[in-house]
Amino acid sequence: MSSDDQAWVPESCTLPNVQRPLRLAEFDDLFTTALRGQHRLSPTHLLWRLDSTAETTARDLTDRESSCCSFFSFTITGDTDALRLDVQVPATHVDVLDALAQRATARMTS
Repeated sequence: MSSDDQAWVPESCTLPNVQRPLRLAEFDDLFTTALRGQHRLSPTHLLWRLDSTAETTARDLTDRESSCCSFFSFTITGDTDALRLDVQVPATHVDVLDALAQRATARMTS
């Protein structure tokens, strides 16, 4: 993990530095294997469309992320065909959402 990977992690994140590369790798894996679409609804609101098979992984990952970065709001809805994962942050953390969106775009498969 490069220093650029951690540059956008806010000071309010309580995840120990040593665990951050592992968490980023988990998000990267979710983006690579399950992310099928991304849409920015507003500066503070991002929508991801995921394969429905990733629900357990997505719920576990977002629950753990919310526990260390409490400014995130993750809402998962869906059916047997697809999941909708809404990611929201307060305006003070738009840079974090921007970085996550860029990371997702770079790893999303078609």
